[in-house]
Amino acid sequence: MPKEKDYYKILGVEKTATKEEVKKAYKTLAKKYHPDVNKEGGATEKFKEINEAASVLGDDEKRSKYDQDGTTYDKFAGRGFDFSDFGFDFGSSHEFSSFDFEDIFDSFFGGGQKRRRSSSRDGADLRYDMELTLEEAAKGTKKTITLPKLDTCSQCKGSGAESSSDIVKCSQCGGTGSMRRVQRTPFGIFSTAAPCQKCRGKGTYIKNECPECDGTGVVKKTKKIEISIPAGAEDGTNLRIAGEGEAGEKGGSHGDLYIVTHIKDHEVFDREGDNIFVKVTIPFTIAALGGEVEVPIIDGKAKLTIPAGTQSNSIFRMKGKGIPHLHGYGAGDENVEVIIKVPEKLTKRQKELLSEFEEESKKEGFFKKIF
Repeated sequence: MPKEKDYYKILGVEKTATKEEVKKAYKTLAKKYHPDVNKEGGATEKFKEINEAASVLGDDEKRSKYDQDGTTYDKFAGRGFDFSDFGFDFGSSHEFSSFDFEDIFDSFFGGGQKRRRSSSRDGADLRYDMELTLEEAAKGTKKTITLPKLDTCSQCKGSGAESSSDIVKCSQCGGTGSMRRVQRTPFGIFSTAAPCQKCRGKGTYIKNECPECDGTGVVKKTKKIEISIPAGAEDGTNLRIAGEGEAGEKGGSHGDLYIVTHIKDHEVFDREGDNIFVKVTIPFTIAALGGEVEVPIIDGKAKLTIPAGTQSNSIFRMKGKGIPHLHGYGAGDENVEVIIKVPEKLTKRQKELLSEFEEESKKEGFFKKIF
């Protein structure tokens, strides 16, 4: 069945337009063609046509039916679209000044029912900066912190009332938390809801406040909290402890606590990501002949095999001896840089042996190769 009117064309939007795009187009055109603003011939009819299109495209069910079989406004309403039915006088200039395009379009979109507001307030998130040693970060640890914060009042359990009988239903809104307001518009009589001023949208109010917290439901406390630091924590790792922030007022939810870690500089190791680096001095004899040396690792000591002929500043990788991966299995590596130590004092026998070594080296052309 062909469409009697192309509502998309009337509003100047594509068929794939979102509700927000339809809303924007409607507001622009409605302000342009409102009879109190536009005195040109045909403006009133154009204004009616724009609102007719918006009333259909602004409703999911009507828009779907229109897209499927071309059903236009008069099919939905059972008759034509006539502003005179609402008693609207286009000659009254005061109507346009009080006309709220946003409220009317929200009515098209089912936005007439506003979310109830509450006088409760959610608690604030807190941050705690924690300093750790490299070993604590690598292995993981538990730390107990002392945190001053707003916590739930133990006397009223957070209600803010002296007793449960002091929480009474609001007489002004009947416990609904909202007051309805009837507004006459060019599209008819619309009823909107606003938060009740007496109970601030909660539906109840406190007759007698808790003397401990003055009706807020929260008091200042100092709380001890045990924090588990996972193995592999890095500098700047952010840990969220749900619900350990400040308590919300009058039933509001608790905030969260965020632990930010800071790793102290280590006197032996340097860290890059999950890898660690260390410098170790070895005797020149082991460097020349090869052998085993003991090197520090993050959780103790380990043996490292040095091959014969090792040069100073050579780096050996010890796989898996670094920092555990924070998000996953395994660990980084430890990189050991060896520095060859030359003895500062020699015994007579050592000097004799080195002299023999020098003579042998000359015979084999060792120093000639060097120079």
